[in-house]
Amino acid sequence: MLSENQIKALSYNLDESRVKTIDKAGMSFKYIETYDSINVANTIFSYMWDYTITRLEEVNREINQNSNHVITFSAIVKVKIYDNQRNCIEREDTGVGIGTARSIGEAIDNASKSAVSDSLKRALRSMGAQFGNNLYSKTPTTSKNQQQNYQQPTQLQQPQQYSQQNQQQTQPFHNPNDFSSLYSIGLTIMEQGQNLVIIGDDIFSKKDSIKACGFRWSGENKMWYKPIEQQQAA
Repeated sequence: MLSENQIKALSYNLDESRVKTIDKAGMSFKYIETYDSINVANTIFSYMWDYTITRLEEVNREINQNSNHVITFSAIVKVKIYDNQRNCIEREDTGVGIGTARSIGEAIDNASKSAVSDSLKRALRSMGAQFGNNLYSKTPTTSKNQQQNYQQPTQLQQPQQYSQQNQQQTQPFHNPNDFSSLYSIGLTIMEQGQNLVIIGDDIFSKKDSIKACGFRWSGENKMWYKPIEQQQAA
């Protein structure tokens, strides 16, 4: 359905000048801004695309130590790319947005917009490098003063993949069977530094199962986490 020129354009390497960097918790994360993704989509697909917000909901609300409202929204966005015969390719993904403000209305506005932007960029990234897909596959780099102490994320093995031979060779911090309920609903547990973190699709609809395994939500880092020390003591 895509033309030869469109496929060629999507295959080009990402121009590094389009990549932005943000520092969180001692780590540097690379990303592409939303307006940039939209402009590239307009150029490659000749404006013959659109997107629909299929879900947008508030998933958390709290007051921080500065008495600001902190609102978290989750969104699902579906992207449709058309050809001249109105055939279309569909892409869909989830995103999370957090808004912090003195007024609850402003916090909601910021969180909902951020969630939609995150979802849109994640949906477009499946089209290739021009939408920053390669950025998602790279382990976040650390700031210089954290470089020696940072442990790269390691995916925990699921119970069915965890053989007796592996147990004899290495003794992990934790027993993968503890999280069988999370593996069964399509989630993955990773080691990141001193924490276990959860990744997967539509994680907020599964928050009850996640909380039952002792994980907590970090609004700052946008992830569910559990200290490894806590897991060892369990």
